[in-house]
Amino acid sequence: MLDRLEELYAVGGGVGANRVGGSDGEDRAHELAAGWMQEAGLEVEVDDAGNLIGRTADAAVWTGSHLDSVPGGGKFDGALGVVAAIEAVERVGKGAAVVFRDEERGCVGSTAFVEGGDLPAGFLEVHIEQGPVLERAGVPLGLAQGIVGIVRGERIFEGKAGHAGTVPMEGRTDALVAAAEYILRVRDLAAGVDGAVGTVGQLYVEPGAANVIPGRVRVSVDLRAPDRERLDRLVAALEVEPDFRLEPVPMAERPVTALREELEGRGLPLVELPSGAGHDAAILAAAGVPTAMLFVRSLNGGVSHSPEEESSAEDVELAVDVLAAALKRLT
Repeated sequence: MLDRLEELYAVGGGVGANRVGGSDGEDRAHELAAGWMQEAGLEVEVDDAGNLIGRTADAAVWTGSHLDSVPGGGKFDGALGVVAAIEAVERVGKGAAVVFRDEERGCVGSTAFVEGGDLPAGFLEVHIEQGPVLERAGVPLGLAQGIVGIVRGERIFEGKAGHAGTVPMEGRTDALVAAAEYILRVRDLAAGVDGAVGTVGQLYVEPGAANVIPGRVRVSVDLRAPDRERLDRLVAALEVEPDFRLEPVPMAERPVTALREELEGRGLPLVELPSGAGHDAAILAAAGVPTAMLFVRSLNGGVSHSPEEESSAEDVELAVDVLAAALKRLT
């Protein structure tokens, strides 16, 4: 499995993981995974959305993740869940391993999958935590309580462009100043809602010259909260028109219990935490598939979407043992 992670990490070249959704790198990663599925004796197919599926004859319960990455991403994000799925299904001899397309840009493959209507009886996803909670607690694995809701949109601020040297400060209508005040509002309002976060990650300034007062600014807004009420409160207060929305979803009792009992049987401390990141698991859970997620401790302070992303070989091995045992219980 560690060799496979290294092989995937090298796809695309450059610093970090470079397998952006729809790229040749993502295609090559899917080809590698298809080969590993065949080696595991699985029946391999690709659906209309490009999702890769390796299944046994008894494939009611599925497990998997994604192989696309952000530019310059980490070794474990998504990829760990894929190699773990193939290994677990091979060990158990039942189930299906799935690789969803283009997760990072909005869970494209898993959304198409559930819209196709061919839903499994259960889904398990192994994923690195992408945060510091498990590392701080000294615990190798954790369970997802649920997956936060996400709203993405943008705000546009109109001003009046002018010469940076000849227009007096008094009377200026600087679009970037208005945008800056809004960005502080995003920070302050999100900080005032328990469990919520708000981020402005992109600014587009027009005309974009050093000696011109900004006349128009477009900013991205990413809002996340554990439940719909808190998410809606933020969206309304910040006047965001969503162009992407993912509702908060809980995990299902039966698959969560299977994972929990495997952790308890190994004498591991039980840590349950919300997922602040979106996952393919959220798409399946929202569609009614009984779903659970197993988090693997992220090291280096929980950094993710970065070449510094790290998890230990011991934690990875333990995660696959727990996944395979839970899959066996559920099948």
